[in-house]
Amino acid sequence: MLILLPPSETKRDGGDPARPLSLDELSFPALNPVRARALEALRRLSRSRGAAEALKLGPTQGRELERNRLIDSGPTMPALDRFDGVLYEGLDAATLPPAAREFARDRLAVSSALFGLVGPEDPIPAYRLSPDSRVPRTPLKALWSGAVSAELAAHDGMILDLRSEAYAALGPAPRRNGSWYLRVVTEGEDGRRRALNHFNKKGKGEFTRALLLDRIDHPDVESLVGWAAAAGIRLEIGSPTELTLVL
Repeated sequence: MLILLPPSETKRDGGDPARPLSLDELSFPALNPVRARALEALRRLSRSRGAAEALKLGPTQGRELERNRLIDSGPTMPALDRFDGVLYEGLDAATLPPAAREFARDRLAVSSALFGLVGPEDPIPAYRLSPDSRVPRTPLKALWSGAVSAELAAHDGMILDLRSEAYAALGPAPRRNGSWYLRVVTEGEDGRRRALNHFNKKGKGEFTRALLLDRIDHPDVESLVGWAAAAGIRLEIGSPTELTLVL
């Protein structure tokens, strides 16, 4: 089983100042040539006059540009601890027991506009780059789509894709049996369902946490849905390639 998460655009401060970024320490080493291109494009962009506009930063977000300029020398920390958006608040990696973190090591990956895919324990710096960032001469979808898709296609177990549509577009998961895209909805008293935004992310984080805590390497969707029912989680098979998490 491979669980795919989106990153968060915000990142925690800090990390190990004696351990700067090294591509050789990242998971999915086949992505390193593309990572090198993405890093060079980000360095070039972050030194340019139009960097803030291209990265969609406001007047009070100059610090994000400074992080990018220090991408090679800044401190690093494990990816699962670096990201701190709503999904990661629900996941609450800091309180996961060691056994759950170890389980996640080979079963979880986070999409990244800068690194393609990273493992949960990969040491990464803080940075700012989104799928919709306008990087001159380096369109992110064209840069990542083939390389990330090839990595995912090589995985022969079940894939559970919890990424946002923007990040899924940077590297689509294979369309085959055993590859599932998760959607999150809420159901009103009238039975009508609607998509969520903030609570979508929190629900995905809490769902991922439950998976990691129970440490079951689900071989197929029937195993996953059965586990969810026993855990009081409402998880339904929608289309042949989609699951629905009802909050």
